Amino acid sequence: MDYRLYYMTLRMNIDCNGCYHKIRRALLQMQELESHLIDRKHGRVSVFGAFSPQDVAIKIRKRTNRRVEILEVREAAPPPPPPAGDEGGGGGHVA
Repeated sequence: MDYRLYYMTLRMNIDCNGCYHKIRRALLQMQELESHLIDRKHGRVSVFGAFSPQDVAIKIRKRTNRRVEILEVREAAPPPPPPAGDEGGGGGHVA
């Protein structure tokens, strides 16, 4: 499947160390995620990667058996193209 890069923020109930570790294990098992951030104090989980937002939320819900609320989904900007120029391979100035 062709997924786009997304930043997604979720709200989850993270009330103990066991809950935190269960969520962390579920996120680490997901190959489509490039990075994640778990904010225990505010009960927020942020993820980044090439995925379908609904699919990731459903997977987290099934693996952790916890309620998941999607707060925000933003599409990441594509990486900038390489600079155009001569592909010469170095060299110096010959006078």
